[in-house]
Amino acid sequence: MKWNDMRLGAMGGTLCSIWASFSFGDLAQTVLMAAVGTVVSFVTSRLLGNIKRK
Repeated sequence: MKWNDMRLGAMGGTLCSIWASFSFGDLAQTVLMAAVGTVVSFVTSRLLGNIKRK
Protein backbone atom coordinates (compact mmCIF):
# COMPACT_ATOMS: atom_id res chain seq x y z
CA MET A 1 0.00 0.00 0.00
CA LYS A 2 1.34 3.40 -0.95
CA TRP A 3 1.55 6.39 1.38
CA ASN A 4 -1.02 8.36 -0.66
CA ASP A 5 -3.49 5.46 -0.46
CA MET A 6 -3.12 5.34 3.31
CA ARG A 7 -3.67 9.10 3.64
CA LEU A 8 -6.69 8.97 1.36
CA GLY A 9 -8.17 6.11 3.36
CA ALA A 10 -7.59 7.91 6.65
CA MET A 11 -9.15 11.13 5.35
CA GLY A 12 -12.12 9.20 3.95
CA GLY A 13 -12.72 7.46 7.26
CA THR A 14 -12.46 10.71 9.15
CA LEU A 15 -14.92 12.45 6.84
CA CYS A 16 -17.39 9.56 7.08
CA SER A 17 -17.29 9.59 10.88
CA ILE A 18 -17.76 13.37 10.99
CA TRP A 19 -20.59 13.22 8.44
CA ALA A 20 -22.43 10.60 10.51
CA SER A 21 -22.32 12.77 13.62
CA PHE A 22 -24.14 15.75 12.05
CA SER A 23 -27.89 16.06 11.98
CA PHE A 24 -29.96 18.40 9.84
CA GLY A 25 -31.29 20.19 12.92
CA ASP A 26 -27.80 20.97 14.18
CA LEU A 27 -26.75 22.21 10.77
CA ALA A 28 -29.84 24.42 10.41
CA GLN A 29 -29.32 25.85 13.90
CA THR A 30 -25.68 26.65 13.13
CA VAL A 31 -26.60 28.40 9.88
CA LEU A 32 -29.36 30.39 11.61
CA MET A 33 -27.11 31.45 14.48
CA ALA A 34 -24.36 32.51 12.05
CA ALA A 35 -26.86 34.62 10.10
CA VAL A 36 -28.20 36.26 13.26
CA GLY A 37 -24.67 36.96 14.48
CA THR A 38 -23.76 38.55 11.16
CA VAL A 39 -26.81 40.81 11.17
CA VAL A 40 -26.26 41.87 14.79
CA SER A 41 -22.59 42.62 14.11
CA PHE A 42 -23.45 44.67 11.03
CA VAL A 43 -26.17 46.68 12.78
CA THR A 44 -23.95 47.32 15.80
CA SER A 45 -21.08 48.56 13.67
CA ARG A 46 -23.42 50.88 11.75
CA LEU A 47 -24.91 52.30 14.95
CA LEU A 48 -21.50 52.85 16.49
CA GLY A 49 -20.30 54.49 13.27
CA ASN A 50 -23.26 56.88 13.32
CA ILE A 51 -22.66 57.76 16.99
CA LYS A 52 -18.95 58.38 16.33
CA ARG A 53 -19.68 60.79 13.46
CA LYS A 54 -22.05 62.96 15.51
